[in-house]
Amino acid sequence: MSAVSVRVLTGPEIDAALNDLAALRIAVFRDFPYLYDGDLDYERRYLAPYAGNPRAVVAGAFDGARLVGAATGTPMEDHADDFAAAFDGTGLALSDIFYCAESVLLPEYRGRGLGHAFFDARESHARALGRRHAAFCAVMRPADHPARPAEYRPLDPFWRARGYAPLPGVIAHFHWKDLGQQAQTAKPLQFWARAL
Repeated sequence: MSAVSVRVLTGPEIDAALNDLAALRIAVFRDFPYLYDGDLDYERRYLAPYAGNPRAVVAGAFDGARLVGAATGTPMEDHADDFAAAFDGTGLALSDIFYCAESVLLPEYRGRGLGHAFFDARESHARALGRRHAAFCAVMRPADHPARPAEYRPLDPFWRARGYAPLPGVIAHFHWKDLGQQAQTAKPLQFWARAL
């Protein structure tokens, strides 16, 4: 197996990695449970807020010069339009939360501890910004979903081992087109969080 290094990218390094990150998101999120039928134009628009954002972080996993995985994060208020309503009534201020957005890794690089390195990098960045909580969201799919592979293992045990727990009732909804579908549909995403 080749050696993989994880580097924290900020500023211009993030800008330089955005196209590779967009391609990774499309490749990894095609699989269950996301089943995302993505395109590069949308991905570039989605990732644009990371460019030039001094409070954003990308932890990139590199096999040589090739980006094979990445995890992103920004202060939660950067996503207030999408998530503020989900956090109403929780007692958590968006300004206290760091949002751990995507974590994507090509399948052949899994099982090497890179998921821990991704969370370590984002949580360290969040603490440096004075954040008191870290949070992320994960799509909710029924256990009997027809596209669920027999060998699929949810990441819940990994997240719990990192100190995260689901926030009861804190659910956001996003629209995207599933593979094989003609139109976008709303998907529920459960928020998980931990104190830093």
